[in-house]
Amino acid sequence: MTRDLAVVGAGAAGAAATYALRDEPVDVTVFEKSRGVCGRAATRRKADCTYEYGANYLKADDDRVTELVTEALPTDGLVDIEEPIYAFDADGDVEPGRDADEHKWTYEAGLTQLAKRLFAETDATVETEVRVETLQCHDDGWTLADAAGTDRGRYDAVLLTPPAPQTADLLGQARWDHDDCRSLREAVAAVPYRTVVAGVLHYPFELDVPWYGAVNADKDHDVGWVSREECKDGHVPDGESLLIVQMNEPWSVANYDEHPDRLVDDIAERTARLLDDERLTEPDWTDHQHWRYSQPEGEVDRDLLARASDHDLYFAGDWVAGRGRVHAAVRNGLEAGEAIADDA
Repeated sequence: MTRDLAVVGAGAAGAAATYALRDEPVDVTVFEKSRGVCGRAATRRKADCTYEYGANYLKADDDRVTELVTEALPTDGLVDIEEPIYAFDADGDVEPGRDADEHKWTYEAGLTQLAKRLFAETDATVETEVRVETLQCHDDGWTLADAAGTDRGRYDAVLLTPPAPQTADLLGQARWDHDDCRSLREAVAAVPYRTVVAGVLHYPFELDVPWYGAVNADKDHDVGWVSREECKDGHVPDGESLLIVQMNEPWSVANYDEHPDRLVDDIAERTARLLDDERLTEPDWTDHQHWRYSQPEGEVDRDLLARASDHDLYFAGDWVAGRGRVHAAVRNGLEAGEAIADDA
């Protein structure tokens, strides 16, 4: 007997869970509030450049995810960033850091290809620009409604994959008369998140540095991360540079509501000082992004989450995995999909 599953969120976890169910007797409908897929592993295009302004790449830190990306899914356009990651401290001293040989994957067309390729292997229906706002539990399943109050159908089970604060909001609005509902919502809401403001800085020249990215290891610098999109095949035309600069949380929180022009000017000035290159104060074009829920920085009671499966309610995401990384979200999504199949 075929079951109907609603997946809220078309990020890496939602896509992986849908993929895991591709051969199961489950009809999957995915609801995504934005116009695209892959969530915080986001891709934009501007002036012949392709860039990732959220998650920068997929790390080879999980054998199962590595096999998925390099063997199970199409590999055309798969990019392995060769340049290493350096580290810098509060004084701005940039030195060799992490292992230069570890794999760092993206795609020529951008990291959103990961979710697109996962969904392409399935028969799932993906509905974008639909913000699910309310859930209602019934004896024989769940109904969903969007922000306009439109009924989005009845489902045998629901998988929630948004960041923990947004999942907690959904649980707070849920019409679910169960003893665990309140404690579940409180546990999910308690997962802390890092807030990040990201600047995108383009230059009509190429930087002469030996690294792809540099991370602030002691978290005492206003800049948390800077990386070079020109190190990714197909992302930036030859002879140009495109920097992704993600600011550390204290700076991001303090400047979150600043005017974008002032925000980007400040990011460019701090990047120029860090890299000791005055030219970087004047990018020829810029972009920016605010990530209120950039990365989870705590764990949730997974046993409490698991009890919700008795009511055909499931959860997946990097916050469930306890690691704010794309590979962790993918692995957790695969496991959630398998759990749903086992319970069918």
